[in-house]
Amino acid sequence: MTSAVLIGPPGSGKSTVGQLLAERLGVLFRDTDADVEAVAGKPVSDVFVEDGEERFRELEAAAVRGALGEHTGVLSLGGGAVLAEETQRLLAGHTVVYLEVGLTHAVQRVGLASARPLLVLNPRSQLKKLMESRRPIYEGLATITVATDDREPADIVDEIAKALTR
Repeated sequence: MTSAVLIGPPGSGKSTVGQLLAERLGVLFRDTDADVEAVAGKPVSDVFVEDGEERFRELEAAAVRGALGEHTGVLSLGGGAVLAEETQRLLAGHTVVYLEVGLTHAVQRVGLASARPLLVLNPRSQLKKLMESRRPIYEGLATITVATDDREPADIVDEIAKALTR
């Protein structure tokens, strides 16, 4: 069983906070996007462009399934991984931490010129739609919700670590 599974939209800090949380807990950190890249042999953005979103989601679901089955540390899921019903079922019983972020902060963190495939055309508008459509899923899966706006990663890690010991 993982120590914690981090979910949230792009720019919520899953990778940064996940690495710091793993260090704090003395466990390993794993990111399913990195797992997808290792299997595909190319960056996530290239998988989207060259193979399509459907193929990416297949690889992502397999990465999540594998990680939830074997990883015991802190796990970060790609922002859209929670869209898969299988992933939602697999998360039951895990400690799921939703890193909540507002649009303004997400845009600042992601950067509008980034290589995020779902944000290619009108990135701010796309990110807003993506965040609004996924928010109910994130909230429904979360056992812990942590607001990240105007906060340093170390403060967020402190809050999560305290919540995990309760």
